[in-house]
Amino acid sequence: MPRTSSSRKLTDTALELIARRFQVLSDPLRLKLIIALEQGEKMVKELMAATDKPQATVSRQLQVLADAGILARRRAGTCVFYRIADPAIMVLCETVCGSLQKQFARQAERSQLFSD
Repeated sequence: MPRTSSSRKLTDTALELIARRFQVLSDPLRLKLIIALEQGEKMVKELMAATDKPQATVSRQLQVLADAGILARRRAGTCVFYRIADPAIMVLCETVCGSLQKQFARQAERSQLFSD
């Protein structure tokens, strides 16, 4: 594996913080919320519709994402709006999705080798 600047020696504390970030991103509903916010700020009601989940469930997951610094929120009267606070999250999601697409394509190619 080529050495990159991100492969430098990290402290245990840094590794713990990185692991926590990935743990926050390990929930499918949280990923769905992030993807729903890719196009811009949305109200909780819009995110409920996008995920087909109840308000309590959506709000709980939004809180986790906001506490992690991934999302930001603002209040306007009784409405709460959420947006992506850390654009690097979208780059990470795109990187993982691209990697999975390549992996699935390779698997499909291999399975075709044995299907004849």
